Amino acid sequence: MDYKNLEAWKESTSFVTEIYSITQNFPQHELYGLTNQMRRSAVSIPANISEGCARQSDKETIQFLYISIGSIAELETELLIAQNLVYIQNVDELMEKLVKVRSLIHGLIKYLKHK
Repeated sequence: MDYKNLEAWKESTSFVTEIYSITQNFPQHELYGLTNQMRRSAVSIPANISEGCARQSDKETIQFLYISIGSIAELETELLIAQNLVYIQNVDELMEKLVKVRSLIHGLIKYLKHK
């Protein structure tokens, strides 16, 4: 399976760019804190999709897809924290995008489990 053709990978890769752009405006003192953590969580989503697709079995692929879902949950929490700290104003649109990516990944997992 070529991960570059997967909508989940495409959407999550695009989301990484958005997170990098948003976090550029965070305070300098957050560079090694929330900024770094949010970027790492965001990058982890498509990175684990691609790594999972490079594995030899569907079971291994599914394991990495679940790690991507965990990274989504982590990023959702970090977005809420950033909103609470008033680093970003409204996270609703960002959350909707993460819900879409999570749904795409769950669909892929379901497909692989019933293949």
